[in-house]
Amino acid sequence: MITEQVIHIERMEHALHLFGSFDENIKEIEKAFTVRVICRGAEVKISGDAEQVALAVRAVNGLLTLVNKGDELSEQSVRYVIAMVREDNGDTDEKLAEMTGDSVCVTARGKPIKPKTIGQKKYIESIRGNTITIGIGPAGTGKSYLAVAMAVAAFRAKEVNRIILTRPAVEAGEKLGFLPGDLQQKVDPYLRPLYDALFEMLGAEGFQKQQERGAIEVAPLAYMRGRTLDDSFIILDEAQNTTSEQMKMFLTRLGANAKMVVNGDATQVDLPEGRRSGLIHAARVLRHVDDVAIVRFSEKDVVRHRLVQSIIQAYEKEEATKSGKHNQSQYNR
Repeated sequence: MITEQVIHIERMEHALHLFGSFDENIKEIEKAFTVRVICRGAEVKISGDAEQVALAVRAVNGLLTLVNKGDELSEQSVRYVIAMVREDNGDTDEKLAEMTGDSVCVTARGKPIKPKTIGQKKYIESIRGNTITIGIGPAGTGKSYLAVAMAVAAFRAKEVNRIILTRPAVEAGEKLGFLPGDLQQKVDPYLRPLYDALFEMLGAEGFQKQQERGAIEVAPLAYMRGRTLDDSFIILDEAQNTTSEQMKMFLTRLGANAKMVVNGDATQVDLPEGRRSGLIHAARVLRHVDDVAIVRFSEKDVVRHRLVQSIIQAYEKEEATKSGKHNQSQYNR
């Protein structure tokens, strides 16, 4: 049975944002829920199967919530709203309204940085409310980018005097000693994602100025040993590649008026076989420690190209299949 529902939009510019260039946003809605969407003036008519129409209406209302908050709709935000509606418990609008709060930081070009998913919103709130935040999740969820945005916001507000970036250099089996150049040149390739975020927030000239002043420091994890980090916002990236001993060493560098963010992807550990990841160990050991927050992202929080989400899901499915076969093999024994 064909059902039709009508949504009234208060402002015409909101309707234009809702539909997107060449109606690309609405086409995603039509494809996701097998409905037909027609816009006539300030009215949006959705027709199709009753159940699918109801879902499409919730998706459109969810997108309008973002538009009304001044957010620019992207392919990622449309996909995210559709995913939320599909697993909705009836509170999609409330969650989206909470998600679209104030901007975290403003880039050098004046672009506001806002959370794009519920997971990102929780992550930002955890950083604000806790001294140490551990972010665990797949690539593309914005862990490093948002951590840098929060660091720059704290620095601009004079809540901290320094931003310290560090990362274990174990990728591709290389060691810093075998790479050409001085210490800075050796470390730079490993911290490129954090550099890129800082360039965007501060501008290349602003970044260089603050680095020369010593307000921004970049160093390999090993150089944290023996130090006490006061009045600093410290970011440890790719923390899945720390050992338990390195992680303990890093966390105990925490000084007065400092904040730490530890990020990593537990599925991309590059440590030698048999070595335990410090990130996974810390998440387990510190889960009940006061003033330490652990935020876990899922593939739904991926804000890169849509294929990244699909790739993560495919790998998770393959791992689950392997795990199931292994468990069955153990049972058969």
